[in-house]
Amino acid sequence: MLYRNELRKLDNPPPLLADYPGFVEPMPCDDRYLAPPVVDEPDADLLVRAWRFWYNARGIVEMENRLQGKATAIVMVHPWGIDDGWGMETPEPAGLAFFCVRYKNEFCGAHIRTVVNPFVRRLRPHVALVGCSMPLVEDPIRKLMYASINTPPEALNRAEGERQMQALLRSHDFTGKPLVSEFELDPDLPPARAYMLQTPSTDAYHGYNGEGYWELPMPVHRDLDWAPTDRVFYDGEGYPKVRDYLKRLGIRHVLLTGYATDMCLKSTTCGYENMCQDFNVFIVGDATMATYPGVTTPRFATQVALHNAALWQLVTQVNWVRLA
Repeated sequence: MLYRNELRKLDNPPPLLADYPGFVEPMPCDDRYLAPPVVDEPDADLLVRAWRFWYNARGIVEMENRLQGKATAIVMVHPWGIDDGWGMETPEPAGLAFFCVRYKNEFCGAHIRTVVNPFVRRLRPHVALVGCSMPLVEDPIRKLMYASINTPPEALNRAEGERQMQALLRSHDFTGKPLVSEFELDPDLPPARAYMLQTPSTDAYHGYNGEGYWELPMPVHRDLDWAPTDRVFYDGEGYPKVRDYLKRLGIRHVLLTGYATDMCLKSTTCGYENMCQDFNVFIVGDATMATYPGVTTPRFATQVALHNAALWQLVTQVNWVRLA
């Protein structure tokens, strides 16, 4: 297929990702260009404007893509149900999970309610599939709660699954060990290096999270607008299984959302590094949120993560995905 790389300079375009400044810092850019669509299907009913950064073009390149909704899936990476009222909690006093501290996990819930849910509700009737990726493999409890590649919606017993999930999580002690009070520094290393090796920044094991934490069946975030026909994909079952399932459904395009932009959205089972090998991936930038260590807002971290992703991926935003 011949692609004509014809770039037209855009005059005074508005900043990118400016609709939800509480979650991602808007991106005023220098030069921006409009190119022909890279995906242009007949009988398209979804318009997805997207952008990438191209150093050789000296700027942002945008295109208005035309997709068939029946060949499109919305996939959300890791909407973990931690500190959301389900009963899965951040271990105290020094454990960590998801965005690592309780108030950041709760802020993620606000992002789901404010940005993700309206996006999914608007598009669910017009796409082939809504799904999310979660840890481990399908287990007896989540098999009752969520449809999956192996479990059809008619096999669910959500009320019983929720009862079992809550009973299990209520019985778990979310207490881990406190920070170590002293430790040996390796005399053969520079002291700063030896110190950092003994105190990794995100140690979710070694007792800090307590026994059995990562063996628990992680629920989908309670705030996520979930339908019985939506699917859960399990990381432990591998990307090829997800790929083959989506291809059997005739999926060619993936609108990718979720957490965290700089980590799991990139390199886990349903991350864009896998998905882009087999599907047209459009990262819905403001429907993601990056990790933000040491600061109180994800705005700038998410902006940077999306800039880096846009070197190799197409990025869109909630209000750029619309019906044709």
